[in-house]
Amino acid sequence: MEYITAIPDMADAIRNVLHTTIKAVYPKYYPKEVSDFFCRHHSKEHVLEGITSGHMGVLMDSGAIVGTGCYDGSHITGVYVLPHCQKRGCGSWIMDCLEAEIRKKHDAAILDASLPAVRFYEHRGYKTVGHGIYELENDVKLVYEIMERKLG
Repeated sequence: MEYITAIPDMADAIRNVLHTTIKAVYPKYYPKEVSDFFCRHHSKEHVLEGITSGHMGVLMDSGAIVGTGCYDGSHITGVYVLPHCQKRGCGSWIMDCLEAEIRKKHDAAILDASLPAVRFYEHRGYKTVGHGIYELENDVKLVYEIMERKLG
């Protein structure tokens, strides 16, 4: 496996990783409105913005994109791994790369953790420092943990 910087030609494949993962994992934890919100949020345009920032990468396995990660400053803005590749160290590989980049300029990394990802981040040493709530349609609330880890 190899983690590389994303390029514009990868936008559709990255969007596919995002949507496939969201549709497979989020319905187990959240109402349909949350999955729909994240799929709308992770549009091709949004993916291209991440690529253009230079802070989005992809995890390649045998020539295929199996995961993606992005950061902005000290904030990890997303880590997604295709469901059939989860529990194989892919998320940890992506996190190692993101944290290495953040460590160059910051003492800590912060992220907004979805409910299914909280335990993964806790195992990496992240601590909950707050809770977030985002109001969606039909009185649905997206709840998430705000987590931080000191990078040393």
